[in-house]
Amino acid sequence: MAGIRIVVEVSGVEAVNAYMERLAGRDTTELMTNIGAVLESSTRERIEETKTSPDGAAWAPNLEGTSILLRTGRHLRDSIAYIASANDVEVGSSWEFAHIHQDGATITPKNAKRLSFFLRGRRVSARKVTIPARPFVGVSAEDEVEIQRIATDWLRLGGDAR
Repeated sequence: MAGIRIVVEVSGVEAVNAYMERLAGRDTTELMTNIGAVLESSTRERIEETKTSPDGAAWAPNLEGTSILLRTGRHLRDSIAYIASANDVEVGSSWEFAHIHQDGATITPKNAKRLSFFLRGRRVSARKVTIPARPFVGVSAEDEVEIQRIATDWLRLGGDAR
C-alpha cells in the first residue's frame, strides 16, 4: 500500500525561545527614542526641504510664492518634537496652528463681512480663505525602512542598543 510520509524537523527552537525570553524583559524605551528621533528628523526635513507629505505627494503651492510652511522657519519647524516611552512614540507639533497645515482649513471672518490681509504687498479682502492640507506629520516609506533597520539592529543586539 502506497502512502505519504511527511517529516518536519525543527532545529534551533530552543535557541529562539531562549532569545525571546531574554527580549521579553528588556526595556524598549531606547528603541522607541531612536525611532522618535528618526521621525522628528524626517518631519523637519519635509518642512525644510522636500515640501511633500509623508506619502510623497507634493504640497500645494501658496499664493505668496514663498517657501511653503517655512516663511520664517521658527513656528512650525521649531515646534516639532517627539515623546517616547517603552510602548510607543508620538511625533507632532506644539504650535497652536500646526493642525491647520496638517489637515487644512477654511477661515471665515468672525466680526466682519470679509477677511483683510496682505498678499504680495497688497491689501486683499475675501469672504473666506481655504488653506489646503499640507500633511507634514506621518511615517513615509523611507521612515518605514529606517525604523525596520533600527528595530532589526536592536533585535540583533539582543535588545541592547549599546
